[in-house]
Amino acid sequence: MASKVGTLIKEARKLAGLTQEKLAKKLGGGLTAADIGKAERGELTLPVATLRKIAKLTGVTQASLVNAAKGTGSTAAGTAAAKPPANASMSMRVTSTEKKLIESYRKADTATKKAALDLLKGKSTSLLSTLVGGSTGTSATGQDQGSVAEMITDAIGSLLGKS
Repeated sequence: MASKVGTLIKEARKLAGLTQEKLAKKLGGGLTAADIGKAERGELTLPVATLRKIAKLTGVTQASLVNAAKGTGSTAAGTAAAKPPANASMSMRVTSTEKKLIESYRKADTATKKAALDLLKGKSTSLLSTLVGGSTGTSATGQDQGSVAEMITDAIGSLLGKS
């Protein structure tokens, strides 16, 4: 049981882009990176209150971690990152610019999504130069590339405070 919740903690932590050390610091309460590692390996059982904090910090549902710790519900690897049902609503507040980014992301193909994530993580500038520096025209999906370039440039500029 502890190894199942540990797997979910590790998966959620990685998806949130946190190291064990960063997660421990954000959690506080005297937890160390070593403690997070032990919990992920199933060698340490964390209190429910700590699991709830981890869920909040990593963006997964509290139920996925708490139920895994209790041995109830679905605890298969991947539960932490599973897609919500189509009729589920998000409780996160987003700006209008973030909403535009989300809508564009959902419409994009897999390669574009990966390139966009790489760009936002600072791993690649190829997507931005392709969209901004590329010629305008119509893409294979029928979308005007010039308007896509402008939208992405405006959205990224707004997020970076360069509006």
